Amino acid sequence: ERRSCRLSQTTPKTNRRNLSLSLAVALASRVYSPSRLRRFLLAKDMGSDEDKALPLPPPVLPPNLVPEVEPIKKNTLLPMARRGTGSKGQRIPLLTNHFKVNFNNASGQFFHYSVAITYEDGRPVEAKGIGRKILDKVQQTYKTDLGSKYFAYDGEKTLFTVGPLPSNKLDFSVVLEDAPSSRNNTGNGSPNESNDADRKRSKRPNQSKKFMVEISYAAKIPMHAIAAALQGKETDSLQDAIRVLDVILRQSAARQGCLLVRQSFFHNDAQNFVPIGAGVVGVRGFHSSFRTTQGGLSLNIDTSTTMVVQPGPVVDFLLANQNVKDPYSVDWNKARRVLKNLRVKVAPSNREYKISGLSENRCKEQMFSRNSKNDMGEVVEHQTTVFEYFTEFRNIQLQYSGDFPCINVGKPKRPTYIPIEHCELVSLQRYTKSLTNLQRASLVEKSRQKPLERMTSLTTGLKNSNYNADLVLQESGVSIGSSFTHVEGRILQAPKLRVGNGEDFQPRNGRWNFNNKKLVEPTTVTRWAVVNFSARCDTNRLIPDLIRCGNMKGINVEPPYEVVFQENAQFRSAPPHIRVEKMFEQIQSKLPGKPKFLLCILAERKNSNVYGPWKKKNLAELGIVTQCIAPTARINDQYLTNVLLKINAKLGGLNSLLTMERSQAMPSVTQVPTIIVGMDVSHGSPGQSDVPSVAAVVSSRQWPLISKYRACVRTQSRKVEMIDNLFKLVPGKEEKMVDEGIFRSLLVDFYSSSQKRKPDHIIIFRDGVSESQFNQVLNIELDQMMQACKFLDEKWNPKFTVIIAQKNHHTKFFQDKGPDNVPPGTIIDSKICHPRNNDFYLCAHAGMIGTTRPTHYHVLYDEINFTTDDLQELVHSLSYVYQRSTTAISVVAPICYAHLAAAQMGTVMKFEDLSLSETSSSHGGITTPGAVPVPPMPKLNPEVASSMFFC
Repeated sequence: ERRSCRLSQTTPKTNRRNLSLSLAVALASRVYSPSRLRRFLLAKDMGSDEDKALPLPPPVLPPNLVPEVEPIKKNTLLPMARRGTGSKGQRIPLLTNHFKVNFNNASGQFFHYSVAITYEDGRPVEAKGIGRKILDKVQQTYKTDLGSKYFAYDGEKTLFTVGPLPSNKLDFSVVLEDAPSSRNNTGNGSPNESNDADRKRSKRPNQSKKFMVEISYAAKIPMHAIAAALQGKETDSLQDAIRVLDVILRQSAARQGCLLVRQSFFHNDAQNFVPIGAGVVGVRGFHSSFRTTQGGLSLNIDTSTTMVVQPGPVVDFLLANQNVKDPYSVDWNKARRVLKNLRVKVAPSNREYKISGLSENRCKEQMFSRNSKNDMGEVVEHQTTVFEYFTEFRNIQLQYSGDFPCINVGKPKRPTYIPIEHCELVSLQRYTKSLTNLQRASLVEKSRQKPLERMTSLTTGLKNSNYNADLVLQESGVSIGSSFTHVEGRILQAPKLRVGNGEDFQPRNGRWNFNNKKLVEPTTVTRWAVVNFSARCDTNRLIPDLIRCGNMKGINVEPPYEVVFQENAQFRSAPPHIRVEKMFEQIQSKLPGKPKFLLCILAERKNSNVYGPWKKKNLAELGIVTQCIAPTARINDQYLTNVLLKINAKLGGLNSLLTMERSQAMPSVTQVPTIIVGMDVSHGSPGQSDVPSVAAVVSSRQWPLISKYRACVRTQSRKVEMIDNLFKLVPGKEEKMVDEGIFRSLLVDFYSSSQKRKPDHIIIFRDGVSESQFNQVLNIELDQMMQACKFLDEKWNPKFTVIIAQKNHHTKFFQDKGPDNVPPGTIIDSKICHPRNNDFYLCAHAGMIGTTRPTHYHVLYDEINFTTDDLQELVHSLSYVYQRSTTAISVVAPICYAHLAAAQMGTVMKFEDLSLSETSSSHGGITTPGAVPVPPMPKLNPEVASSMFFC
C-alpha cells in the first residue's frame, strides 16, 4: 500500500519557511511516507554555503502532517467492443436521417483560442447574446489583423480557426451601437421621452458601448481525427474535432437569427409556431449533430420542438396565460411573476428592454419625476402621472392602459414605466417551466409528423441551412451530403405468447388481444370495495360489467362489499390528505375488516391531487392493493379489460407470458437461474430545487419467469443520475455492518421466490444515461451491485450483463419504398452504429402515429457471453412481457416498470413535500453540508412490497 502525506495550509510559517521547493514538490506529489520524509530532510541540502557548515537541526515536522492511506485502485471498466452483427430476421432496405460527411483536409489543424470580453473599465461582459455581435464586429473591423481568417465562435469564451492566427495573443477594441449595458436605463421616466433631458441622455455612452476583446491561444486540434473517423476509427482528439464542427453549425444558425437550444436551432417563422395553451407556443426547428459511425462521420439531422412565450402584445399573452377574456380579469400579482425577466419591444422606438416588474399603481395614478425648463429657462423637477405624460405631453392616445399597471423596464430603485399597450413580447423567448398535462398532450399531438412528412421537412431544412456555403466549414475541408443514408435492417419474428388453457399464439404486427382468450394465471378478486371521489360514474352499471368481463378472462371477481363509498360533499374542497383520511374513516366504520383491494374512481385524469395521498395511505400505511380509474367517456368492454389486466397483475396474477419461459428456447436465461433488472431515475420538474430525485430498480422473480417483477424505490439528491443506494453498509446489531442497499433486497426476494436459488446470471437494463455516463454506470452502479453480491456470499460469483437503453436520441428510420413506418421488430446493428462499441437500434413496437422512434441499446458489459442473435432476441422478447397492454412496447418492460414505479412513488413524495410545508415538520433525510435535505421514501407495507403495485 502506498502512503502519502498532506501539508495543511495551517502549517506555521516558520515551519513552511524551512521546507524547500523540492520538499514542497515531494509533498504535492504525495509519494513520501513520513519515515522517508525524515530521511529526505536529513539528507537534503537546504541552505547556503554558510549554512552547510552548521549541523542541521532535527527536522521539525508539522503536527498536522498525517499519513493518508490510499485505497487500492481497481481496474477501470470500459464499454465492451462489438463481437459481431446479428443474422436472424428478414432483410429490409431502410433510409436513415444521417447525411454523409466528406473531408479533404487531413493534414490541417483547428486552433483553439480563449476569448475574454470586457467593458472599457475592465468589467466583464455578462449580457447574453452580445458576444456574437462583438466578435462579428471584430471580424469586420480587423480582418487584416486576423490574417483574413474566418473563425467559429461558441458565443461565450471559445473560438476556433482553421490554421493559426497571426499571433498567440491579440487585443482589439470595438464599438457597438445600441449595446446592452448594466446601466441601460436611467430611470424615472420613459425611454420614449423627447424633452431636453432625454436628448442629453441620448448623448450618453449607454447608446453605444466600447468593448475590449482579448483572444489568446489555447490548443491545437489535429484534423486527421476526422479523416480517421471517416474510416471508422476513433482517436483521442476526435471528440474535440467534432465539437469544433458543431460550433461551426451553431454559429451558422445564430447568424440566421435562430434561437439556439443546445444542438437544436429554431427559426423565427410563424409557420413553425403552434399554440399549446396558456400563452405557450411550440416552435418546430431542427437538431443537428455529428456522429461517428461504422460508415464514417455523418451529420444527424432531425426535427425538434421547444417551447417559447407567445410573442406579440403583452396583454394578449396575459389573457391567454390566465385564460381570461379581458384585462380587467387579469390577476396582476400572477402577471408580475410571469412577466419578470421577459424581453419586450417598446413602441414607437422599437428598442428592446427586459421587464423588471410592474408598477404598484395604475397607469393613471403612477407618479414619476420629470425635469423640464420653466419660463425662466431654469430646470425644475415636477411630478406627473405616466398616463398624463403620454396623453398630454407626448400627445399619444392610450386606449386601455390607464386602468392597468405599467411595465417597468428600469431598476427597482430607478424605475422606467411604459404603458402596457406599448409593449410587445419579443419572439423566441424560451418557456422553461414545466408543462401541464394538457399542454404536454397538445404539444405531442401538434408536433407529430408521419414518415414522409418528416423526410420532406428534413430535406428542406438541410437545404435552407446551406451549410456547405459556410466559409469556416469550407476552410476546414468539410462538406455535407444531401441524401439520406441507406442502411439494411432485419425484421425479427415476434416471440410466441402463452395465455390461458395452454394456448400459444403469435402476435401480428406487434399486437394481440384477449378476445375469446383467458389470462394465463388469473387471480381472484375478493374482499373488495369501490370508492368514489366525487366522480360522475354509474357504479350500479360499472360493478356488474367488471364482474362479467373478469369472468370472461378467467378472473374470479367476487361481488364487492355492498356499500359504494361516496365522498362526503363537505370535504370536496378540503386538502387532499384530509379527503383521503375522511374516506378511510367511512371504510373502517362500515367494513368488517381491512379490504384486500380497493377500486378508486377519481374525477380528474392524471392530475388528481388525491392520487398521491391515496397511494401513500394504501401502499405504505395499510398494505392494500388499489387501482385508480378516471373514466371520461362511456365505459365499454375494452376499457374494462384494460383495467382488469392491471388489477390481475397487481394481485399476483399473470396475463400472458413468453412461451420460452416454460421451455428451453433460451438456455442462458431459462436453464440458468437468471434475474433481470430494470433501473431508472426520475427527476423533479424544472424550477423545483427542493424536490429529490427518485431512483427505482425492478427485478424479475419466480424464476424461470421473466414476466413478473417487484420494485424497490428510494430518494436521492436532486438531479443526481447515478443510483447511490444499490449497496449501503450501516451498523447493525452488535456493531456488525449490514447491507441496507436496494440490490440486496431484490436478491433476497429472488432467492425466496425462486426455490431458494441465487441467480447465476444478472442482466441489467439501465435507462436515462448519456454516453458520457457509461463509465460511471460500469464503475459506480455495477461495482455496487457486485459488492452487494459478495457481501451476501463471498464465494458467489454471478455473471453480469449491462445494457443501456436510450430513447432520447435523434436517429430515425424510414422505409426505402413506402410511406409507412418500419415494421415492428426492425433491428439495425450496422453502418450507422458505433464504429467500436456494441450497440444496435430496435423498433420493437408498431408505430401507429407519427414516426417510430427506435430504442438505442448499448451493451456495455457481457460476462454471460450471449451470442449477438440471442441477446437481440432476448431484448426483443422483453418488449412483449408488459402486463399493462396487449401490444409490444418501444423499450424493454423492466425499464418501463422502473419508470412507472419511480413516477408513482414520486407522486407520494410530492404529497410528502406538501405535508412538510403545511405542518412545518422535518424529515430525517440524507443531507450533505449546504445541501437540501433529502426526505426518505415512505416504506412500502410488507403485504404489497413484493407485488406489481406499479403496474
